Amino acid sequence: MTEISISTPHHQLKSYLATPQGEGPWPGVIVFHDIFGLTDVTRDHADWLAKEGYLALAPDLFSWGSRLRCIRSLMMDLSAGKGAAFDDVDAMRQWLEGRQDCTGKTGVIGFCATGKFAILLAAGHGFSVSAPNYGPLPNDIDAIMGGACPVVASYGGGDWTLKGAAARLKGALERNGIEHDVKEYPDAGHSFLDNHKGLIGVLGVVIGATYKDQAAADARDRIRAFFARHLA
Repeated sequence: MTEISISTPHHQLKSYLATPQGEGPWPGVIVFHDIFGLTDVTRDHADWLAKEGYLALAPDLFSWGSRLRCIRSLMMDLSAGKGAAFDDVDAMRQWLEGRQDCTGKTGVIGFCATGKFAILLAAGHGFSVSAPNYGPLPNDIDAIMGGACPVVASYGGGDWTLKGAAARLKGALERNGIEHDVKEYPDAGHSFLDNHKGLIGVLGVVIGATYKDQAAADARDRIRAFFARHLA
């Protein structure tokens, strides 16, 4: 596991690269962090994907400037569906696919705000599979899913911020004929895949965004199987 820096057309981004054991080449996965940045939680996501045989790159999207400036810029780009953040991801995907230890196929996985990013990247950005987790949906979700890669998505039924999102995403994927696996976990809330500790974990309890081990294990199993079909 290595801490690296990647140059994009706009930024120099600190990143974490988790490499599988043995000899490659392996498919690649870009692993996006949640709103709290590149924490050990995101590194753990990259690590378990590496154990499954994927070259997992976790970029720190907030490393090019102040935290508030980076968050504001990312949210503006996600709202517009274009901008420097998308250019950064295209550059990172090309960097990953250009490595000798990569097969040239890549997927993307995101959590919370970057779950929306993974949705927006499903079409037209060269990914073979996308895994948005509790990602907010753009208003024009039907149009965005046109020509998308296969999508495996997970939501919490107790997530009051995203009520109905799983059904809306599933409907858009069905109407566009995109292979998918969308599941809502009734007993889970927001961020149920992110096992945050300390102050962040306490904050999660307050707002109903806590880790749920059974739902998280099932979601990882579904992602594992879906990636095996479409990426490995």
